[in-house]
Amino acid sequence: MGVPASGDGLPGDFPVPSLDSVSIAQGDPHVPDRPVGLSVADFQNHARSGPSGGGSHSSLSPRQGLIKIRGDQCWRNLTCMDFHYETQPLPNPMAYFLHHSPWWFHRFETLSNHFLELVVPFFVFLGRQMCILHGALQILFQMVLIISGNLSFLNWLTIVPSLACFDDATLGFLFPSGPGCLKDQVLRMQEEEARGARAPWTHGSVARHTVNLALGVLVAWLSIPVVLNLLSPQQVMNSSFNPLRIVNTYGAFGSITKERTEVILQGTASPNASAPDAKWEDYEFKCKPGDLKRRPCLISPYHHRLDWLMWFAAFQTYEHNEWIIHLAGKLLANDAQALSLLALNPFAGRAPPRWVRGEHYRYKFSRPGGTHAAEGKWWIRKRLGPYFPPLSFQDLKGYFRSREWPYPKPE
Repeated sequence: MGVPASGDGLPGDFPVPSLDSVSIAQGDPHVPDRPVGLSVADFQNHARSGPSGGGSHSSLSPRQGLIKIRGDQCWRNLTCMDFHYETQPLPNPMAYFLHHSPWWFHRFETLSNHFLELVVPFFVFLGRQMCILHGALQILFQMVLIISGNLSFLNWLTIVPSLACFDDATLGFLFPSGPGCLKDQVLRMQEEEARGARAPWTHGSVARHTVNLALGVLVAWLSIPVVLNLLSPQQVMNSSFNPLRIVNTYGAFGSITKERTEVILQGTASPNASAPDAKWEDYEFKCKPGDLKRRPCLISPYHHRLDWLMWFAAFQTYEHNEWIIHLAGKLLANDAQALSLLALNPFAGRAPPRWVRGEHYRYKFSRPGGTHAAEGKWWIRKRLGPYFPPLSFQDLKGYFRSREWPYPKPE
């Protein structure tokens, strides 16, 4: 990475890439400078950036399992679940207790995952009873994932196609019976169809069948590179193979993070950021770990996009995530929209901070019944070092200008 021209970078010994190497233009969706509305496309874009969350639409096919078997060694030696609950993007309270399960339970979880993702999908082709079993197992699997982590809406969406595994006879008990009821109407329609009675062809039905056939052919054609990728030893995770993006490849947790690190944003009102008596106060996010005594959140199927991006940012440096410097500028201005994305602004009702910095910490769950848990702490942490240096409003003028970002106005 190149060193920027004078006035473009941050102060201190933290080199910043040049505009040619990394540039985020105004309005880029990766810059969370406003309350963010979430779309499936937004989530998929960020899921491609690294390890993603939990079960997915692809849990119904072997590709989810193959990307694991071909990926991290821990999936093959059955140790991935030793780390998953603690290092997943946004742990929930149940993850805290599941993380401390016995080692043999984690091995059982990993084996069960392989069975559900590599074997169970083929049950669909083995007759009615096995298809129903497939649907039941997949829904159970997704419910376990929902209970054990905040993985957004993906698991809920995966349940929807699984419902197609249950035919009328299986679901009939859910509906009232009797003359004129829904079940009675369906039975009469089925009897008419069995006698060969068919609705007459109309222009509308012909057009509908033609569109369905054309769409089926298109999807089959676009699926060819996806299937070839599935069969390849160099299987790619999270990718599109055509500009239409109708058929894509997706895989979650091909590799598992073994340690959890967090970026903690802090501000101070001290005129001198280097002064020993400078009091640095933490900003708290709505879901991601911060305050050691705060219970892990429970938000599924909702998604806090900024918290999710902070999880990715902790794997890298701020040079790879320039939006976090943009966020620091907003905090220096006490920007109302940016602060609405946070749970706690330590400078609420006060003048904005004079300095904002990012600190890098390693986080671990406290042990139930241990000393830290007795103090009410869900987490313990150790400082790793600075993530980005103390920044003032004046420091960021050139940085914002070089990236064509609007300079925030103090509120």
